[in-house]
Amino acid sequence: MKQHRQLSPRQEAQFERGLYQAILTLKSVEECRAFFRDLCTPAELEAMADRWAVVEWLERGTPYREIHKATGLSVTTIGRVARYVSDGNGGYDLALRRVEAQQRHPGPAPR
Repeated sequence: MKQHRQLSPRQEAQFERGLYQAILTLKSVEECRAFFRDLCTPAELEAMADRWAVVEWLERGTPYREIHKATGLSVTTIGRVARYVSDGNGGYDLALRRVEAQQRHPGPAPR
């Protein structure tokens, strides 16, 4: 992770929390797309989208080599994502379960 020499760990944590709070204000895929396209470089967005796709492939039980063949992503990247799926902070699993639930029972569109 990039280190800011002038910022304390507390300030870094505050900035990170502020980012998460901003993300939580977004109400639709379109709003998220606009925000993340402003926030991230195309390469950063591509890397995040690739990782999320790997999570979905892994959930289906797809072997690493098949994921590599289908996506072109390195086996190292796939393994890294798999490690965080199994031993991370639970974020991938939580988001995946919520997306699956939303797909099964779509609610009204946000305003």
